[in-house]
Amino acid sequence: MHTILLIDDEDDIRDLLEYNLVKEGYNVLSANNGAKGIELAKKHLPDIILLDVMMPEMDGVEVCEQLRADESTKNLFICFLSARNEDYSQIAGLEAGADDYIAKPIKPRVLISKLKAMLRRGAMSNDQFEIPEDVESGLIIDRDRYVVIKDGEQIHFPRKEFELLALLSSKPEKVFDREVILEKVWGDGVVVGDRTIDVHIRKLREKIGDDYIKTVKGVGYKFKQPKSKKKKSK
Repeated sequence: MHTILLIDDEDDIRDLLEYNLVKEGYNVLSANNGAKGIELAKKHLPDIILLDVMMPEMDGVEVCEQLRADESTKNLFICFLSARNEDYSQIAGLEAGADDYIAKPIKPRVLISKLKAMLRRGAMSNDQFEIPEDVESGLIIDRDRYVVIKDGEQIHFPRKEFELLALLSSKPEKVFDREVILEKVWGDGVVVGDRTIDVHIRKLREKIGDDYIKTVKGVGYKFKQPKSKKKKSK
């Protein structure tokens, strides 16, 4: 049984979502504020956290940042569920480390369909890419721990950032267009904003440097081995 944690200060929304999720066979935890949500997340380690953005005292962005900073919860799947559908609000959520962003209002049946797609994607995440054990750029990708080691330094990534890097680095020099990236990393049943890929690419570059991921204008992105890192041919 999958566990879903709802963090939202609106009682009627939590009650509606909890009723429909329980009916579908999910185990549901519920919190009406960010502090209680963090406490439940650390205690139960849910499969997915549905997190409202606008809440009093501690908003969803701060909750997400605290969960990502904690060793026990940093890899949990976090999806913002908010009535604020502005581009900047979505980007703020992704910058905080969210895996996805869904706008309210959403029909329970549609939400459940999206959750199922997220859970399928999570179940496949360790096996969906053929990743070289040690790509020549100096990056080592550890799929079991969702860890990247660059020049001997260990870097932790939120799940979607890791899966995006894993996809691109699985075939260096291959250009992946946006449609393929969305399908492979987010799945057909998950709708994300137009800026989602761009934000994730920027965050990857911040962590591993600008030399590894190249933009192919009008097409997509590719993983490129920096010239200074290339091995000499024999």
